[in-house]
Amino acid sequence: MILKYALFPLRAAGANTLMTANPSATRKPLYRHLYVQVLAAIALGALFGWLAPHAAAQDWVKALGDGFVKLIKMAIAPIIFCTVVSGVAHIEDARKVGRVGLKALLYFEIVSTFALALGLLIGNLAQVGAGFAGKPDPSAIAKYTALAEKRGGVDFLLDIIPDSAIGAFAKGDILQVLLFSLLFGFALLALGERGRALRVIIDDVGHAMFGVIAIIMQAAPIGAFGAMAYTVAKYGSAALLSLAGLVGLFYLTAGLFVVFVLGAIARAAGFNIFSLIAYLRDELLIVLGTSSSESALPALMEKLQWLGCSKSVVGLVVPTGYSFNLDGTNIYMTLTTLFIARAMGVELDLSHQATILIVAMLTSKGASGVSGAGFITLAATLIAVDPQLAPGMSLVLGVDKFMSECRALTNFIGNGVATIVVAAWEGELDRARLTAGLARKIDPSDVAIGVTTE
Repeated sequence: MILKYALFPLRAAGANTLMTANPSATRKPLYRHLYVQVLAAIALGALFGWLAPHAAAQDWVKALGDGFVKLIKMAIAPIIFCTVVSGVAHIEDARKVGRVGLKALLYFEIVSTFALALGLLIGNLAQVGAGFAGKPDPSAIAKYTALAEKRGGVDFLLDIIPDSAIGAFAKGDILQVLLFSLLFGFALLALGERGRALRVIIDDVGHAMFGVIAIIMQAAPIGAFGAMAYTVAKYGSAALLSLAGLVGLFYLTAGLFVVFVLGAIARAAGFNIFSLIAYLRDELLIVLGTSSSESALPALMEKLQWLGCSKSVVGLVVPTGYSFNLDGTNIYMTLTTLFIARAMGVELDLSHQATILIVAMLTSKGASGVSGAGFITLAATLIAVDPQLAPGMSLVLGVDKFMSECRALTNFIGNGVATIVVAAWEGELDRARLTAGLARKIDPSDVAIGVTTE
């Protein structure tokens, strides 16, 4: 069970891979499914945090969730490197990399605009923040505003370039690793036949790294339990109830975005959004438990290849999307900005709201790869729109942890949809595998897989 994924080789770029279920394979009992274990752990963690808040607020409980996320992050950089390098090195036409990148960025910007606009629309219709009696505490959010003020567009561009190749891997910065991986992949592509042996080694290392992830994933229920127990114990029901309207509206808006916006995009691309959500259920529950979409990044890359997306498209779109395609964060920024403005009695006219749309489109990229990125992004947006709004961030500080879970879930689903759409757009999507995978006729967690390549 622990090494089940490690035994399933991933499809090499450009190869014709055929997956067949083993007739002798039997369905696992329900309790052995990862999503069931994680769901039970989340419920038990919430119960523990509610009934024994003093015990659940201990550092060792928090360490369970933090430790699991750190284990996943440990493997992200080498997995991105191996996947991107292998994908680029196997491409016969180097121009394809730039073409896929441009298509992905165009898609990201269009969908991000929809997310931002939906947040503004729902926030105005619901008059979010009107009548709120809380008072902002500037000292509570000083560190976030300080970081936001230091990060402009030039800083963001310079931060993409690592001080050293090793430094990129040491920091675990996705964009820095992606840049070095692209350069290395192009260099390996230029070597031609001389680089064949190295390509084989990198492919094998990539398979081994996915095996490492398979082992780490067995600890997902423990990580989800610790993260949820500590969250409930530390922030409690009182903090959540005080701003329940904002939290509930954010979850509702994100749900509408996933169902109607992403759902329409998925339908146009030839698949059903609910089938994709069901297919990614294990990973979504891990994201929910850890409040981090990065905790499921390697599994997302693997599962999208199982669905028929080419390795090169997955290797380029998914890591890039984790910095540029943040649908949940975009909704959060516009909705929360309106809440803070109304709560502080600051009226934002149409020109101010248009500014929010433009500024948020830029700042959502500027804080990628930074700890507490969602809150730092919000600080940067408020400072750019109207500096007097920045202290109002303290009004939502207590419930930001609950909102971060929804941000991560929405971002994760959005990147899954984006990869399939770009793969279809590029002609790098195996429709038969997509249909079979989403219909559960082929499920990498339940069946033995045979792989043949040309």
